Amino acid sequence: MEPIIDDVRLKPIFQKVKAGERLNFEEGVTLYRSPDILTLGYMANLVRERLNGNVTYFNVNRHINPTDVCVASCRLCAFGKKAKDPHSYTMSLEQVWETAGHGYNEAVTEFHIVGGLHPELTLDWFCEMIRGLKLRYPQVHLKAFTMVEVAYLAKRGKIPVRETLERLKEAGVDSMPGGGAEIFSERVRRIICDHKIDGNEWIEAARIAHQIGLKSNCTMLYGHIETEEDRVDHLIRLRALQDETHGFVTFIPLAFHPANTALNHLSSTSGFDDIKQIAISRLMLDNIPHIKAYWIMMTPSVAQIAQRFGANDLDGTVVEEKIYHDAGAQTKQHLHRQELLRIIREAGREPVERDTTYRPVQRTESAFTVLV
Repeated sequence: MEPIIDDVRLKPIFQKVKAGERLNFEEGVTLYRSPDILTLGYMANLVRERLNGNVTYFNVNRHINPTDVCVASCRLCAFGKKAKDPHSYTMSLEQVWETAGHGYNEAVTEFHIVGGLHPELTLDWFCEMIRGLKLRYPQVHLKAFTMVEVAYLAKRGKIPVRETLERLKEAGVDSMPGGGAEIFSERVRRIICDHKIDGNEWIEAARIAHQIGLKSNCTMLYGHIETEEDRVDHLIRLRALQDETHGFVTFIPLAFHPANTALNHLSSTSGFDDIKQIAISRLMLDNIPHIKAYWIMMTPSVAQIAQRFGANDLDGTVVEEKIYHDAGAQTKQHLHRQELLRIIREAGREPVERDTTYRPVQRTESAFTVLV
């Protein structure tokens, strides 16, 4: 049974989606400009179930942010602080290793590690941190360092990005998160994050990571000063790199939280915006396997609905999240595994616990097994 399409502009797009054909730039802009959220959801759900059936994935993970000291002064950020700020922090290696253990009571399968661009911490320091985590938690997947952090470490060490990535991989990094992409539009980046690498440099760092065998996620920050065209351009550039490398595992749309940033005059995104972004992401990124509804950003309630609008992943338990809570996020910093199971089942989906590479995890009372 086909949907009742209120927006006639979506009718030819629906025919392409139904036929499994790729959408172009103009069609992407049309999706953003359409208020017909139910048709967008119907189409996105069609693609979602074609790719992933009725399954929604989650994992038991722990976020670790070793430092909030950052040389950049991005207007979008409420997390980074200068080294002289009395409220800043930098963990010692021992503190990082100890912090990782705090979330270990649920037998985490992943440590998600990102932080500020510290003016003194070296590549050697981070490699030692990674080696120490691998030694203490050998079965845990280390998803660590954004393309921005890698490029910064390469610049500080006066070595190529490729060598930086190879050293991190040798130390024990298993894959990479997708942060720091923000919006690739140079016009927008000059205003919100002019201290970061540009969009082309982010793409190139991701390309090199994929070439040396490191899979990664990818992201887009939306809901600030970007246009609909900027969003579509960002998605299409990610899609083009995926055609080339097949290295992206999951796309995570990140809603901008303006509180406590230099852009605090802007409004937060609505639930409508967030659901619409999930749907359009699924429709445009036909070659990226998974779309994540990141509950930390959009609340568990909206993430629950997103499972019917294109999302097939809710992230994980997290344990402690600093970056978006510093920007005013009001969500919990931790969800127990049982809460994630409930959120998924209430949406009529089948929950599957996964590891970082989307292999199912079978869990007993005291241990877990990754099903190869």
